[in-house]
Amino acid sequence: MTGPSVNRLRPRRSCLAVPGSNPRFLEKAQGLPADQVFLDLEDACAPLAKPDARHTIVKFLNEGDWSGKTRVVRVNDWTTEWTYRDVVTVVEGAGQNLDCVMLPKVQDAQQIVALDLLLTQIERTMGFEVGRIGIEAQIENAAGLVNVDAIAAASPRLETIVFGPADFMASINMKSLVVGEQPPGYPADAYHYILMRILMAARMHDLQAIDGPYLQIRNVDGFREVAGRSAALGYDGKWVLHPGQVDAANEVFSPAQEDFDHAELILDAYDYCTSEAGGRKGSAMLGDEMIDEASRKMALVVSGKGRAAGMTRTSIFVPPEA
Repeated sequence: MTGPSVNRLRPRRSCLAVPGSNPRFLEKAQGLPADQVFLDLEDACAPLAKPDARHTIVKFLNEGDWSGKTRVVRVNDWTTEWTYRDVVTVVEGAGQNLDCVMLPKVQDAQQIVALDLLLTQIERTMGFEVGRIGIEAQIENAAGLVNVDAIAAASPRLETIVFGPADFMASINMKSLVVGEQPPGYPADAYHYILMRILMAARMHDLQAIDGPYLQIRNVDGFREVAGRSAALGYDGKWVLHPGQVDAANEVFSPAQEDFDHAELILDAYDYCTSEAGGRKGSAMLGDEMIDEASRKMALVVSGKGRAAGMTRTSIFVPPEA
């Protein structure tokens, strides 16, 4: 399948989870400043509520105003009896108003391939553009983490690899009941290996890496601390479960104004020093800092995150006098 020209690197600083069975929450979510909203058919929906929730989600996708947001539906995982009907009902009913399908508890690449094939069949049947709808893969157990490289390479539809901490903690018998917090008695960061493993697989295949939820929804300071850990590693965003976490996520996963301005200055200075007017040099000084091609690459990351967040620079590059 040759995929269409879709921007797979959408802003995802804040990924808001909304129960697909709750019309009041679905209505409220449309007015929140989250980059992404995912309408949940899995853990947030009781088993008896799932069939009706599918149709509720279709209605809100088609009739709601999701302007400026990436629209995602999390279906149930392939080990359940609900998955195929989740996908068929939602995509046939609202595929033209859907950006991605999130698959939880992914354990191997074939589960992504199966979802890709099902999406392709529906798109062809309905006359939709084949390949436009993306996939988000959620890693929630040891098998998924061990196979994450193959999972990340499984489909051109893939856009993100998502860490699911609650199920992961349970699957490895981690001694903690607070999702996102460190287990008691462990002197280091118990999640560092997991987060880095997911991040490496994602970056190897030009995908985004998204951190999972922090369940103490009223502890915004705790959320900021945990989000800051994954943001420092290079993650693109984090799940939010409550409106109070949205602004914090958007702030944590955006560059500071000072860093954004500095990155823009580096890019300007490098462009100038490598130009004819700047002497076609491979490196130059920006104040007391030497910049070169490696500096430019680092600055592009910070600048790209800032521009995606809608930031505006407050500094101007002035070429040095000849």
